[in-house]
Amino acid sequence: MGSPVSPMVADIFMEFLEQSAIASVPIECKPKLWKRYVDDILEIIKRHGIDGLTQHLNSVDDTGSIKFTAEQEQDE
Repeated sequence: MGSPVSPMVADIFMEFLEQSAIASVPIECKPKLWKRYVDDILEIIKRHGIDGLTQHLNSVDDTGSIKFTAEQEQDE
């Protein structure tokens, strides 16, 4: 579906969005680790910073087309 370059363009855009979001995130919400594979992100962050980081990430995209959600580990 779409052009063969679409996944590449989407990946480049997400890289740009992530770099600008992480560079401007408040220090209390800054993750220690951030790894993305396609549409999944693994991050290590303090528990009290999860909601703040999610809100910040969702505010970076001016169009509102990209929404980040957080899923926390269960049972340690």
